[in-house]
Amino acid sequence: MYLPGLPAIAADFGAATSAAQFTLTSFFIGLALGQALHGPLADRYGRKPPLYIGLALYVATSIGCALATDMVTLIGLRFVQAVGGCAGIVIARTIVRDCCDPLTAARIFSLLMLIMGLAPILAPFIGGWILWFAGWRAIFAVLALFGLSCLFAVWRLLPETRPADTIASAGIGAALRVYGDLLIDRQFMGYVLSGGFAHAGMFAYITGSPHVFIEVYGVSAQNFGWLFGLNALGLIASSQVNRRLLLHYSTDTLLRRANRATVLLGLGMLLIAANGWGGLPGLLAPLFCYSVSLGFTAPNAMANALARQGQRTGSASALIGALQFGVATLASMTVGLAGGGSTLPMAAVIASCGVLAFIAHRVLVGQGMV
Repeated sequence: MYLPGLPAIAADFGAATSAAQFTLTSFFIGLALGQALHGPLADRYGRKPPLYIGLALYVATSIGCALATDMVTLIGLRFVQAVGGCAGIVIARTIVRDCCDPLTAARIFSLLMLIMGLAPILAPFIGGWILWFAGWRAIFAVLALFGLSCLFAVWRLLPETRPADTIASAGIGAALRVYGDLLIDRQFMGYVLSGGFAHAGMFAYITGSPHVFIEVYGVSAQNFGWLFGLNALGLIASSQVNRRLLLHYSTDTLLRRANRATVLLGLGMLLIAANGWGGLPGLLAPLFCYSVSLGFTAPNAMANALARQGQRTGSASALIGALQFGVATLASMTVGLAGGGSTLPMAAVIASCGVLAFIAHRVLVGQGMV
């Protein structure tokens, strides 16, 4: 929501726009690290206490961002804001697994993809209007109010779903042992990395698309928003198709077939980018289809990864988020560092992510169910 305000933030603090972009980087780092914190807390104290703490922290730091007087303070507050806010990411997945069998969980995760897909479409538009009416500080004030409404909803409407027989050990050592056990769980890591690498391809697209669309192909900033939204709509639509297909096919069957598609689409995109075939339309076709495939990989990989975790579901959900976000951040950084005046860096990273997703599932999980 605050992305349209980055130039205004930089101008307000007398800094370069690149310095303002560090507020986004610090937020990403906070998201990756914070998830590892909330998982063990959810297993030991229940699902709601970490939500209370995380949302309260999010509200407080959002207010702090609105009142920040220099760039360094804003960067630091954005990190803490992410650590608090990512409680919602971890706990939401954990609650779904508490309440649903693996097949139903996959259908619910597909429904959650609807919200995840709408967010990148609606948030920049909303932020742009708030920026126009009241300035960038008002955006963080609105985020604080949103966090406060979520906190109220958790208090009044959300039941505690942690199973009564859950036994979780206390202390950092115990949490690290749980994470260690999960990291050597072959099937768990297969699903996590399969979904994570596929998702990382989307981060490579998010990072590289402004340069490719606007600078390489001359797309206007206004039309770029429509192209970005089109791919997000493809992701939304496919996730809802996945919900219906799960009535007839297993989660692993759909995941395996989607992984095959990501390989073919990624390599096809790389071939098109290397030879310049079809110009922008030639690149958009496999890019859109890759986005569509994520509607099948993300919810099914998540449901399978959490299916057998039992009393360590919270920690498993946290590790999934941390690993997948970490891989996605690396993909994003690779595209940014590669730079260049062509479509090749973005296409190469997306193709690599598709291949790695396929290999992770095939090697660590195997053929799976038919």
